[in-house]
Amino acid sequence: MTPEPSSPSRPVTLEDVARVAGVSRATVSRVINGEATVDPRLRKLVEGAIARTRYVPNRAARSLVTRRTDSVALVVSEREQRDVTGPFVGRIFSDPYFGRVVGGLLEVARPRGVQMVLLLADDEPSRTQLLGYLQQGHVDGVVLISSHADDPLPGLLARTALPAVLAGRPATPLSLTSVDADQRAGARLAAEHLAATGRRRVAAIAGPQDMTAARERLAGFLAAAEERGLADVVWTEGDFTQASGTSGMQRLLELRPDLDAVFVASDLMALGAVAALHRQGRRVPDDVAVVGFDDSSSALACDPPLTTVRQPVEEMAAEMARLLLRQIDTGERPLPSVVFHPELVIRQSG
Repeated sequence: MTPEPSSPSRPVTLEDVARVAGVSRATVSRVINGEATVDPRLRKLVEGAIARTRYVPNRAARSLVTRRTDSVALVVSEREQRDVTGPFVGRIFSDPYFGRVVGGLLEVARPRGVQMVLLLADDEPSRTQLLGYLQQGHVDGVVLISSHADDPLPGLLARTALPAVLAGRPATPLSLTSVDADQRAGARLAAEHLAATGRRRVAAIAGPQDMTAARERLAGFLAAAEERGLADVVWTEGDFTQASGTSGMQRLLELRPDLDAVFVASDLMALGAVAALHRQGRRVPDDVAVVGFDDSSSALACDPPLTTVRQPVEEMAAEMARLLLRQIDTGERPLPSVVFHPELVIRQSG
């Protein structure tokens, strides 16, 4: 094999990598540009040569050829404007869901050399600025987390030519690829479990009812509860924060002091609900069973560990990344949307 280039006076070139790998310059270029048609044996040779020569691609030159930036935007869309140091940004970085989404996206994007840019939108001016930024070619595609049913951003994004994937199904049909869990089915699992374990005086802490997923969870729980004879379910609304779970549980105890079970539409809210029950001298699960939703880190942080509905957030996020990169690579869009099936994880809280 040709010796590896060792001169420190010049940068390593594609030709250097090709000589070390024993392949053509064109093959090296195809591997670096992520083309899927390269023979796996040749790809392995080129990747080994890149590592040995410490070749660093010229991103600017590559972008001129491929018309790609090797970056995608993770857009988090909120309905109302908040100060950048206020609850909106704070909630994003403290919510276990967001961290799990980022982890799943990176699992797929990083091996492809694709970077993520975090962008926030919370009012009309910021949405206009965001769309301008996206359409100017700064990124190759978008993963959009848009939780509010009346958010115009998914519709605006669907009308652009930009590859995009939506986290969660849109409130109205759109020409946009989405990835979601069956929220209604997951909540039904919670109701069926509580009924099967003999609980009869059931309540719920729902998520914000201007969010599609929160509405689906509440609707699924109430429907399944009614089918199993758990009538007159009282419920209150939280905002997916731990504090709202605490205050929501306090309200439910005032409305129905004899309740023996509560379904909480997120693990983080359930953590607050269990704390409120403890302060009221209620034993979990002896006096009140608690079932959460998500199977996040909050479920294991809870005392006792939380019975919860698992939605596979990391797997869902990885699928979002795969669908987005496929759109970028092939130009095919929208791709068929994907719905994951939730499952009940039984622990000690109920």
